[in-house]
Amino acid sequence: MDAAGERSLPEPGSQDSRAGDDIEIVVNVGGVRQVLYGDLLSQYPETRLAELMGCLAGGYDTIFSLCDDYDPGKREFYFDRDPDAFKCVIEVYYFGEVHMKKGICPICFKNEMDFWKVDLKFLDDCCKSHLSEKREELEEIARRVQLILDDLGVDSAEGRWRRCQKCVWKFLEKPESSCPARVVAVLSFLLILISSVVMCMGTIPELQVLDADGNRVEHPTLENVETACIGWFTLEYLLRLLSSPNKLHFALSFMNIVDVLAILPFYVSLTLTHLGARMMELTNVQQAVQALRIMRIARIFKLARHSSGLQTLTYALKRSFKELGLLLMYLAVGIFVFSALGYTMEQSHPETLFKSIPQSFWWAIITMTTVGYGDIYPKTTLGKLNAAISFLCGVIAIALPIHPIINNFVRYYNKQRVLETAAKHELELMELNSSSAAEGKVGCSRSDLDSLPPEPVGEEGPSWSSRLKISHSDTFIPLLTEEKHHRTRLQSCK
Repeated sequence: MDAAGERSLPEPGSQDSRAGDDIEIVVNVGGVRQVLYGDLLSQYPETRLAELMGCLAGGYDTIFSLCDDYDPGKREFYFDRDPDAFKCVIEVYYFGEVHMKKGICPICFKNEMDFWKVDLKFLDDCCKSHLSEKREELEEIARRVQLILDDLGVDSAEGRWRRCQKCVWKFLEKPESSCPARVVAVLSFLLILISSVVMCMGTIPELQVLDADGNRVEHPTLENVETACIGWFTLEYLLRLLSSPNKLHFALSFMNIVDVLAILPFYVSLTLTHLGARMMELTNVQQAVQALRIMRIARIFKLARHSSGLQTLTYALKRSFKELGLLLMYLAVGIFVFSALGYTMEQSHPETLFKSIPQSFWWAIITMTTVGYGDIYPKTTLGKLNAAISFLCGVIAIALPIHPIINNFVRYYNKQRVLETAAKHELELMELNSSSAAEGKVGCSRSDLDSLPPEPVGEEGPSWSSRLKISHSDTFIPLLTEEKHHRTRLQSCK
């Protein structure tokens, strides 16, 4: 007998437990044949491949609990798994860590590691970040699908007020739900623009009128338009507050705080105008009213509610705090250095405009940001050279963080479009599966149908929750932990 024969596995059911370092096993994963040795596999005895070395002593029952098929003649184990993922998984036996191959779905790769019983702690940190990102995307898709299903579902056990509350919330918060809701959203958008234009036109002297004391005030027509817009904003906010499912979360939301700041100055100014004169001097009342009217600029931020582009820009800036911090740090260092140099170099000129270093800060700011108002400028040769260098350094400092910020914006915008498409695709799959289930032609296995929870009594047709569980898509998180539709998901991810 040759050396290879001495190191082969014993016959199934035999009592030969010689499964040590001199044993070799042959596995066939998705048509790819691989020879592995016991000295490698014994490093991680809790993995599936290491268990193959001692499974023959337990007979065919033990063998088929670990693999899909076994050829006694070739003594070869067969696995109906992804061969590309397997090539990455077996790296743990050679290098002590696992790197995920580019192009493999991170969630499917995690399922492969679970199947081969390789702990996720062996996955490299760079690959774990991809896995976490994919999990977040799938959770976001599942959340969007659930929101749509909540809108479609109607609970007959709910009272009339609860159903009316849901309808009002859906009408005001989701313009895509119906044509009237879309019309209301467009009307609200136009009123925001009109109120902003009226606020600006009210400051034009030609459009103002004189009051009884000879002071210029806004034209009455513009005030009426302003009052009508504020009335609409107030009604919209109160309806949304009353129909909100979570009043506290609604009140603390950033966009809702903006809505309050947009309408609150009007009522405070109205109160001060009619009641404040009795408690304080008229001049103080007018100054307070004028200060509050400036707060009306907050209503322009209401446009972000109706513009996905503004929301994307806000998120991109939020994710770019690190880059923005670097930009401010570069500018702060440059402003301090060049203002100090400019002040020192300009002291030899009798008509210098650089009176102090803090005053030179203003010159450094407008120079490094390429604004250059011209109210303060160097007059000496060294001062002009310093200004040229500060200008070039400012351009470089501003340009460096711009590219990452743009990348964050493009990445988030594309991600949102992909998530919207994936959510719609998930709903289409659920609708298709529910139609097939109604016809008795469900595209999943009988065991999947048996595992579904029983339908509520008195409800006709499959519920939306059942449609969600029947779906074969990767977008529903609970399905990702199952192994029944593994090959379907792998094929869809490639």
